[in-house]
Amino acid sequence: MFSSRIANALNQQMNNEFDAAQSYMAMAAYCEYNNYGGFAHFYLQQAAEERFHGMKIYQYLNDRGVHAEFTGVTAPKINFDSILDTFESALQQEKGVTKDIYALTDLAWEEKEHATISFLQWFLDEQVEEESSFDTHIEYLKRIGEDKNALYIYEKELGQRSFNAENEA
Repeated sequence: MFSSRIANALNQQMNNEFDAAQSYMAMAAYCEYNNYGGFAHFYLQQAAEERFHGMKIYQYLNDRGVHAEFTGVTAPKINFDSILDTFESALQQEKGVTKDIYALTDLAWEEKEHATISFLQWFLDEQVEEESSFDTHIEYLKRIGEDKNALYIYEKELGQRSFNAENEA
């Protein structure tokens, strides 16, 4: 078992992942309400991915003999100015997650908790992918601008996304 500082930090990060899932659900709801079903589907898949991340931490805590503690979910932002705004908000959220994972990793290094350092490497790699992906989507949406045909095509493309937990392990 590791220190209470690491246990608390991991529990906090687990809850942060579930908060992120809730935020993506809110983004999906915004998209669906505005008749962007493809973008809504994309965000529903993002939410599933975040829940998977939370469950990865949950399982790690249990494997290490630590009680996984759930706190209340923070109410997410529900109003957006545009589809682009949802992606910009998502990028900011992912940057916050990256910062949190860095702090958790720093704590693990400080306490010489090598198993946790190894465990967190997956999350560090995942955050590079997440930030890059949202940055790319933002650039595409900016390029598309007001071109409704291009937006329609892009929405259909993102609507094909599927999250498969077996591919993530």
